[in-house]
Amino acid sequence: MLKKFKLSSLIYPLTLLILLLLLSCEQKPKKEAKPINYNEQAALDQNKDAEIQRYNLELKKKESKNRFPCDTIEVIEYIFNNYPAGTYLLEFDRTTTYNLPNPALIYFTDQDGSKFVFSLIATSRAGERLIEPSNVIGYDQSFIDLDSAKLGTPFLYLVLFECSGDRLIKQWESPIPSHGGFNSISLKRWDYNRDYYIEINFHYAQGVGHINYNYFLIDNIRKYPHLLMTYSGTSFKRTLANVNNDKFPDYYEHIFYNLNDKVFSKDSVAFIWSEKDTLYYNTKNPKQTRRY
Repeated sequence: MLKKFKLSSLIYPLTLLILLLLLSCEQKPKKEAKPINYNEQAALDQNKDAEIQRYNLELKKKESKNRFPCDTIEVIEYIFNNYPAGTYLLEFDRTTTYNLPNPALIYFTDQDGSKFVFSLIATSRAGERLIEPSNVIGYDQSFIDLDSAKLGTPFLYLVLFECSGDRLIKQWESPIPSHGGFNSISLKRWDYNRDYYIEINFHYAQGVGHINYNYFLIDNIRKYPHLLMTYSGTSFKRTLANVNNDKFPDYYEHIFYNLNDKVFSKDSVAFIWSEKDTLYYNTKNPKQTRRY
């Protein structure tokens, strides 16, 4: 009698346990709602990106109090109206966490009074997601050259605009052979003959150094510029030079020796420009050439 009582007393809790297990199996786990990434949406939708760019442009126009012909807003508007979707005016890399970065523009007045604007822009490769300017600027972004496809592939250009009255007229557009790590842009003069050139500085994290793309304004500012690359890092260095006294800049490639306890440079090789071949060649080994 006692055994029957004990057995019957277990039937109810066992039945309840089985029902609970069945119910838990039938309930499907709810998927967590992912937050909307508006930057991601814009990067994949050209129309969405255009809406955002237009909104930001109109906002700048309303908030700006000190407008002048060919100012930053006009450059941004020119780019918006004349370049493909996914093209942006870049900004300087931040020097501190809290400072506002300046647009990558240089204003220049020629001897005859003509006014010009040098602009650094980035455009997106057709068929890929649109780039984000923040992925082109700064030390960490110099790694983008290793794998840029996931974030879109940026193409960078130095563009010269002439400011004619209140109109921007594009004079030339020169590609920059880098995809990321932009730091700064500046106007300089070559000590040898006082020619102007635009120095565009990029971080180079892989080599713990920097690369400068120097665009020389030879003969005339409206003429397509001459590109020469210089750089400096832990075990590499290339410096601007005048080797053969012509109007084109030359350079020295420094030779480094890597020992167990130190790295040092003891020699250098001169490269000079061949106007005929449009190449730089090694003065000690003419078969070794460089494009810029």
